[in-house]
Parts: sequence; structure tokens; C-alpha cells
Amino acid sequence: MVQDSKNQSTPANTGANTITTRKRPLDGIRVLDLSRVLAGPWCTQNLADLGAQVIKIERPGTGDDTRTWGPPFLRDADGRDTSESAYFLCANRNKQSVAIDMSSPEGAALIREFAKSCDVVVENFKVGGLKKYGLDYDSLSALNPRLVYCSVTGFGQTGPLSQRSGYDFLIQGMGGLMSITGEPDSVAGGGPEKVGVAVTDLMAGMYATTGVLAALMERERSGLGQHLDIALLDCQLAMLANQSMNYLTTGVAPRRMGNTHPNIVPYQTFAASDGHVIVACGNDSQFRALCTAMNVPELALDPRFATNSGRSVNRAELLPQLAAVFMTRPRDAWVDALEACGVPCGPINDIAQAFGSEQAQFRGAAREISHPVAGVAPTVASPLRLSATPVAYDQAPPMLGEHTSAMLRDVLGMGDAQIAELMRAGVIGGGA
Repeated sequence: MVQDSKNQSTPANTGANTITTRKRPLDGIRVLDLSRVLAGPWCTQNLADLGAQVIKIERPGTGDDTRTWGPPFLRDADGRDTSESAYFLCANRNKQSVAIDMSSPEGAALIREFAKSCDVVVENFKVGGLKKYGLDYDSLSALNPRLVYCSVTGFGQTGPLSQRSGYDFLIQGMGGLMSITGEPDSVAGGGPEKVGVAVTDLMAGMYATTGVLAALMERERSGLGQHLDIALLDCQLAMLANQSMNYLTTGVAPRRMGNTHPNIVPYQTFAASDGHVIVACGNDSQFRALCTAMNVPELALDPRFATNSGRSVNRAELLPQLAAVFMTRPRDAWVDALEACGVPCGPINDIAQAFGSEQAQFRGAAREISHPVAGVAPTVASPLRLSATPVAYDQAPPMLGEHTSAMLRDVLGMGDAQIAELMRAGVIGGGA
């Protein structure tokens, strides 16, 4: 791991210019984060990584739901579990936690005061759920017309399902992703599978990030904010990409094909004598190189297989021939041979092997940040590698309410006596 001390924004071994006086891209932007779990927090972590000040509002005593989504939990220097779940740590670095009871009139009023001085609000409550607190878009934009307000929901602000809660697993199923993920029903172990990480939530968070940045750019021209309606289902349908277009251009819904590709052949896994190798021939010249490396040049000359279209139509005849040859050598021998002739290929790593790879270590994929309880906390480096204004890993995901007093004092200008009274009344919660 590469350890980053506070305010050190140097990406490991990326060749970036690390001496700069330029401010980070979102320096001066303040974000009020009313979201929890993953999609919303993924968006606000991106914004925080880019330099925005993110004030995360959490329920006193419990906080973000994912704080309890363990084990595993972050361990301290003695190897003992802390209260901080690994799940919470994945999406909340570089934020300030403020514990406020939104359900109390005083708490809702405090959040409205924060909104007056913020540029962005991100929330993922059910449609209309914040109106009773005066924290919906109409209420807050009346107080701050420049506010960019991003709502992340399962099904969007409109439509017959808009009132339903949305969860990644459900949307992967309802949005078609599980119908194309997994082995065909005809294969042993076949059937629909979800992806091994909550990709719908993550893509919704990424689309939300893009939308927020676009709305901030537009605000520079108009001087006004706007409401972003980000729906997990919309994001799921959009991220089907070529598979959705395969359906829209033919009227035929794609089906599960395991690790094979619907449009490119060979583009899949093959069993070697001691493991599996991924082969990704994206063009005809790569297929010819593959056949040469496998000592079956006649396959590249066969009219059925000479072009990708032909290979796609005749995959049932081609793939068993390739599979039989792959079984004759070990995985690493195939990887070496195919890399030498320019055929895209690779092993199937587990996550430990992925982080342990030479490339991931060179790029500084794993970092450590100082943590108030554990000493240090691991984090995964942002893939946003900016040459002049790199991402900084300033602060580990916050303890619940860690910054309540500081934010009330620094942003709202409240005095210590007033903060203490709110604490006694249970309107706010303290922190570590």
C-alpha cells in the first residue's frame, strides 16, 4: 500500500506532476449529502475526491445504514474490530459527518440553513419523502435558487413505479442485467446471476456525478440550479449498451451466454490444463495471430472463420476446436505465448491477486489514510488521475457525528453554548 499523509495528493507511480499551486477542480464547492448506502454516497465521494467540501448528514446514534453492514469491520493496530464497517469505508472518504435528527423541526431547520450555503444537495429518499421536512427541491431551491439538487431513486420521480423503493439487486433483475449474466439454462449450473458488486448503484452514482458536474457548469451561464432526476432503472437500461442495441435493432432479447461475447468471437474464457485463460480477439488480425500461436493456422484460412461475422455465425463449429487445443498447455504458458504475438489475454485473478499484481501496485491502487480509531484505514485509489490537480486522500471516512460541532460553528456560525443546548435536546449528535 501507499500511505498518504494529510493534504498529500500525490498519486503513486503515475508520472503525474505532483508540484502544483493549482486548486483542485471542485475547490470552493460545498455539497450537502443527504444520501446513504451506496449510489448517493458514491457520487458524493467522487465530488469530495475532486475537492468539494461534502457535509454528510446522518441520524444521531445510528448514522448511514452501511455503518452496521459487517463483518468485516476496520481493525485497529491490535487487530480488534472497530465500529467502522468495510462497506461504509468504501464510499465515504473525504467527507465531514454531521449528526442531525432530521425528523425534529429544529433538526430540519438546521439542514435548511446548511442548504442556503451549499452548491449541491444529493439525496436518495423515496419520492416526496423529504417534503414533510421542507427539504425537497422546491423548498430548498426557494431558499437558494443556485442549488443543484440531485435525487437518486430506484425508478425516478415519475411513472407508475416511482413510489417503490429501489435496490440494486432488484434493479439488476428488473432492468435485464440478470437475463444476460450467467450460464445458459441448458448448461449445468446455468441460470440468472447478479453481478458480484452492486453495479447498478455504482453506475447510478457515476451518472449522478456527471449530472452534478454538468449542472454546475450550466449554472455558470444561467446563474441558476436545477433538479437532477437519477433513477437506478434508467441507469441500468442505459448501461446495457450494446446488448440493449442488440435488442432494439432486432426485436430479439439477448440471452445468457456465460463468458462468451454476443458479437465478438473468440472473446471468452478457455480452460487450460491447470486453470483458465481469457482471450479477447477484437479483430481478424488478432484471430490470425491466435491461430498461429496455437499452431492451427488453417482455422484462420477457413472461410467460415476468416471474419468476425463468420466466426460469430459459426461459433459452434469453431469454439470446440480452440477449446481442445487450449487444454494441451498450462494457463501461464498460454498467456506468455499469446502476449508475445499481440493477442489480448490474461488470467482470472481473485481480488487479492488483482491488488497484488505488479500493475495495480505500480499505479498505487491501494492507499492508507490516517484514522482516528484504527490508526490507519485502507482505501482504494480513485481512478480519476488528473495530472495537475490530482485527487487527495485527506481524510478517512468519518466517525458518526465527528464534525457536527465544527460544521455548525464554521458553516452556520453557531456558538458553543447554542451547540451544547442542541446536543442536550437530542437534535444533534456528537462525534469522536
